[in-house]
Amino acid sequence: MFDLGRLGAWRDLPFFDESLPALAAKLDADILPPPALTFAALERCQPNATRIVIIGQDPYHTPDKADGLAFSIPDGFGGRLDSLGNIFKEIESDLNAIRRKTSLHDWADQGVLLLNTALSVPPGKPKAHARFGWSDLVVEVIKRLNDRPRAYMLWGGPAQTYAKHITPENLVLTSAHPSPLSCHRGFFGSRPFSKANQWLIDQGQEPINWADP
Repeated sequence: MFDLGRLGAWRDLPFFDESLPALAAKLDADILPPPALTFAALERCQPNATRIVIIGQDPYHTPDKADGLAFSIPDGFGGRLDSLGNIFKEIESDLNAIRRKTSLHDWADQGVLLLNTALSVPPGKPKAHARFGWSDLVVEVIKRLNDRPRAYMLWGGPAQTYAKHITPENLVLTSAHPSPLSCHRGFFGSRPFSKANQWLIDQGQEPINWADP
């Protein structure tokens, strides 16, 4: 069902041999994003390149909207942006910068790992795979990345449950999820982008360009 040949250094996480086969057996053929994109976030942002980790909830459940990177939407989608639209508003408020490009692949290429707490969802059924076992992968990813300091943005309750796996030398920024249902409960005004960039600068690293590339 899944092609694991593009995972690079992530491939040796125990999850892929020990947990994924049983999880995959629970999945229908029709999942979002499609199986070829399920692990796109990991493929695009390798462990040594990862500088910031953004953890969300589960993929968009509208066909053609999820591309395998949390919150990212293919350019030209044409539908509602929902969470991503609110992320754009916070970027403008926080950085006085404009983001219109919906594909977030340029963030990944700068070292931003865009990971959901569940990597699959059936069309039209949000959170349906939340308890399928994807959490094992998220924990293993975090533990792999504890080898040196990174910045984490944990958006929403499900993401924040993983804070206990992050070691103290990392920067951890928590807020409400940017979903239209919760963005006014602490996501707006949280200023995660400027805070993460300042932390990177303090670490002697280049900041992320969160605006349009």
